[in-house]
Amino acid sequence: MSKLTKQAEVDHRRGCCLVDQRRDLSEEEKEFVLDHWQESAQRTSQCRDGAFFTPTGLASEFTLHVIGSRVLDLGAGIGALAFACHRALMFAHRFEGLPLPDIVCVESNPEYVRVGMKVLPEAVWICEDLLRLPRMRLQPFDTAVANPPYGPVPRCTDAPSYRGPRLEYHTIAVAAQLARHGVFLIPQQSAPFAYSGRSEMRWGTDDAEYTRFSASTGITLRPTCGVDTAHYRNDWRHPPPQTELVLADFTAPTVLRPTRALRPFGQQAR
Repeated sequence: MSKLTKQAEVDHRRGCCLVDQRRDLSEEEKEFVLDHWQESAQRTSQCRDGAFFTPTGLASEFTLHVIGSRVLDLGAGIGALAFACHRALMFAHRFEGLPLPDIVCVESNPEYVRVGMKVLPEAVWICEDLLRLPRMRLQPFDTAVANPPYGPVPRCTDAPSYRGPRLEYHTIAVAAQLARHGVFLIPQQSAPFAYSGRSEMRWGTDDAEYTRFSASTGITLRPTCGVDTAHYRNDWRHPPPQTELVLADFTAPTVLRPTRALRPFGQQAR
């Protein structure tokens, strides 16, 4: 924990003590764990995992783009995105009569899963590499969300239809096999546009790797309505590279997906 300040070490230890409690945590205690449990303090190095836990405010931005009540969080960490989605969907259930949230979190780091199960026990937690999910025959999801690992993270296999080096693209390609819609936080250099941290939208920033990804999967990444991730640059515990929040419609006819095609929202089964 040498890279942490003294106060950060104290807060992290308190977060660890809360996770070790045998009782359920209060909402305030869960928020404390999410805000102060440090990914960089683990023996499994942050560099190897490529983990950057999503700040609370930015996690809330994800919820504005979640469609439906069945949500898949890929590379869930300790559950920041899933926690924000669950809170928003519970509000919609109580006050708008929408279905109860049904959230599945997938995370390969067992220590993160242990913490996440304490923060969001309402979710189903799967301790597994997200690239193995297409073999698990999970029921389809309405929305997949992810703040996938950044950097040259080792992987066990390739995602369907994509064989390139970027783990964020592998994550999105896996999501296309399981969900109808996707919301992802990825490095700005991996998006086909640049908006965050700029005075105006800049189109046509896609590079050769994005072109290969889009051509091989049929997936097109598009921007949100005005979410500037640079507003949260000071909220990260360990700042990642500049990022963009991107959306994907996996029901588009160009997207390569399983034989059991995912129906567009609002279309009833026959």
